Amino acid sequence: MRSSVLLVVDAVINLALGALLVVFPAEFVSTLGVPGSEVAFYPSILGAVLFGIGIALLIERLRGSGGLGLLGAISINLSGGVALAAWLIWGSLALPLRGRVVLWTLVLLLVGVSSFELMALGSRERARAA
Repeated sequence: MRSSVLLVVDAVINLALGALLVVFPAEFVSTLGVPGSEVAFYPSILGAVLFGIGIALLIERLRGSGGLGLLGAISINLSGGVALAAWLIWGSLALPLRGRVVLWTLVLLLVGVSSFELMALGSRERARAA
C-alpha cells in the first residue's frame, strides 16, 4: 500500500477517534466496556490532540513535505489549546484559582506559539512568492 494512502487512512482514523473523544458520549464508554470518567475533561483533550494529528497527517499528504513539520505541530497545538480553552469557558470545571491560572497559561502558550508560527510561515511563503 502506498504511503500516501496510509497517511489518509491514518488521518481518517485519528480524526474519527478524536471527534468521538472530544464529545465523549457516556453511551460509547459503556458500549465498549472500558473504564469511564466522571468528567470528560481528559478524554476530550486527548480527542482534540488526536484530531490535530489527523489534520497534520492530511496536511502532510497534501503538501508532501517529508514529515509533519511545523504545520503539523501547529495543527496539534491549536487543537489541544482550543479544546482546553473550550473546557475552561464552558466546562463548569470546579478548579481552584491556581488550576485555572495553570490551564489558561497552557492555552495561551499553545495558541500563542502557534499564532507566531503561522505568521512566520505566512511571511516565508510571501517571500518565496516575491
